[in-house]
Amino acid sequence: MRSIRILTATLLAALMFISCTMKENPLLQRSSHPYQAPAFDQIETKHYKPAFIAAIEEAKAEIRLIVENSEEPTFANTIEALESSGRTLTTVAGIFFNLNQACTNEEMQQIAEEVSPIMTEYSMSIILNPILFQKVKRVYEQKDDLGLNQEQAKLLEECYKSFTRNGANLPDDQKKEYAQIQEELSLASLAFGRNVLGATNAYILEITDEADLAGLPDYVKEMAAAEAQARDKAGWVFTLDYPSYGPFLKYSTNRELREELWRAYNSKCIGGEFDNTENIRKIVDLRIRVAQLLGYETYADYALEERMAKNPATVNDFLADLMQKSLPFARRDVAGIQAYAASNGFEEELMPWDFSYWSEKYQEEKYSLNEELLKPYFELSSVQAAIFDLAERLYGLQFEENPQLPVYHPDVKVFEVKDENGRFMSLLYIDYFPRESKRGGAWMTSFREQGFYDGVEERPHVSLVTNFTKPTSTTPSLITFYEFTTILHEFGHALHGILAEGTYSSLTGTNVARDFVELPSQIMENWAYEPEYLQSFAKHYQTGEVIPQELIDKIIAAKNFLAGYASVRQLNYGLTDMSWHNITSVPEDSVVDYEQNVLANSAVLPAIEGIVFSPSFSHIFAGGYAAGYYSYKWAEVLEADAFSLFKERGIFNKEVAAEFRDKILSRGGIEDADILFRNFRGRDPQPEALLEKLGMK
Repeated sequence: MRSIRILTATLLAALMFISCTMKENPLLQRSSHPYQAPAFDQIETKHYKPAFIAAIEEAKAEIRLIVENSEEPTFANTIEALESSGRTLTTVAGIFFNLNQACTNEEMQQIAEEVSPIMTEYSMSIILNPILFQKVKRVYEQKDDLGLNQEQAKLLEECYKSFTRNGANLPDDQKKEYAQIQEELSLASLAFGRNVLGATNAYILEITDEADLAGLPDYVKEMAAAEAQARDKAGWVFTLDYPSYGPFLKYSTNRELREELWRAYNSKCIGGEFDNTENIRKIVDLRIRVAQLLGYETYADYALEERMAKNPATVNDFLADLMQKSLPFARRDVAGIQAYAASNGFEEELMPWDFSYWSEKYQEEKYSLNEELLKPYFELSSVQAAIFDLAERLYGLQFEENPQLPVYHPDVKVFEVKDENGRFMSLLYIDYFPRESKRGGAWMTSFREQGFYDGVEERPHVSLVTNFTKPTSTTPSLITFYEFTTILHEFGHALHGILAEGTYSSLTGTNVARDFVELPSQIMENWAYEPEYLQSFAKHYQTGEVIPQELIDKIIAAKNFLAGYASVRQLNYGLTDMSWHNITSVPEDSVVDYEQNVLANSAVLPAIEGIVFSPSFSHIFAGGYAAGYYSYKWAEVLEADAFSLFKERGIFNKEVAAEFRDKILSRGGIEDADILFRNFRGRDPQPEALLEKLGMK
């Protein structure tokens, strides 16, 4: 704690020297752009640290006013005042930490390391303030007599729990220990994510002999040539970014190179400069200490208390039940691919770097379907128009690009979103393409969330980020069918933010239980398999031909191709997550041995010595999914059941869409997730819908 005090004092001294420039810092000024869009045209890296310092001091002053208020604590002067505090800091942090994922550099990563402990110290200074907690507790104890509406009551409940679940009831010495642990956790998680990005960028597969490109489609070779040119290299370059890595594993006939690239991708952060194994052990240990300080046996007990599942036993039973039902199908899937490969002269055991290659060939032969046949119908600009059209047909939303609004990178586009009556709903930023400054994967986030402040509504600023194949000089950006489902998924998250309607931003949009947040995203993927929807937009980018019904029939027939394998793969992620968080001490085994032991009975492909995914498992070690990765499968149960209502009454049925909007999307976390689902479906979810959807019933 002494180091925090010294650092804070240093920063306060620095503040004296930079205060004269605060008026010039765009992060600290109300944006003059329409809808208060972030001033990305003015923000520079040098602005972040001074903005954090000033915003934290402003937030601390707001907290002091609450603490020093001599009046009796009330919902308004305590709970609502806390909710409204720190707005400038929220803005600064929202922009900085989101860009540190999507458009970072070494200087920003250094700032993140310096700022994260300060942010943690600030948060702890609120949560562990005994006077402030007593004020909150006083209001909470009177909750039944305050005449609060549903949203106010929920805010009070969540506010009180944010204190009790973060150490407010601990003795003073344990409060100090808790704060120190949280500081260490924030730094360890940052280091984990930085290493994953560093390892991803550090490796390239450089090819100079064109014969080594055998089997690769022209677009893949063209993309690799462009990558080589960008790096001032001859020939072709493949990277660990998925749009480069995935097609190589799927199409390359060169088994040795497939193995090399597979090993590079799957051994990220295991040893070497970007090793994450010690970060894992540290993060797991710190989380165990947090949980046990607060009176829980494991971190999973602590985390799950606030989710639909409620406890580890429910999650473990859920995963075990689905695993039992999925494993026979997964083993059948792998055996089928092995047999197909053998029938085509491949006599060796199927290894992980073979599976994608032979699966693609088998799918092509069995269903007369492959990604190259589909991609010409999924040109990115057409797909974008299609997801916007879907949102209009369901929810009456309209999207209009505004090129006058500033963006943080030239690849980014920003859209104004309005409802059918012309009411402004949100800004939507879309960032499609990979770059070295951007982490892999796809995600949705917000620069600003919906809520009311001083009686005035602020609508959200939502961001959708992917890593799709860039257009080349001869070919527009064509995405795979899987990537099409990905953008539908992330767009579902975006709609959850865009359609938010609440008073308090901490309860709106995606601020819901972790095992509920994937419902709005995963339900959107279902439209990818609906013929009426596909034929409304999927046209060949060269000929304009509408996707033939025959091709749609093949897509639907192949929908559950390798469904068992895919299910087990996701369940193994969930099992690994729980294995790290449902324990009372850090395992003595190495990270590699521990994970391989956990998955020994559920692996369907040969384990490769020394290779596991935990060291690059950012979801649970650098994201918000600790003891929560199961939520993807959990939400599949919810979305399969929810979408069945659309199937019964029409996939574009406005009444069903209005129900989903009004009872799920717009409500955020105003009510508990199980209540929200029952309000929409009229009953609890039925797991049978998922098994039927996957063809495993």
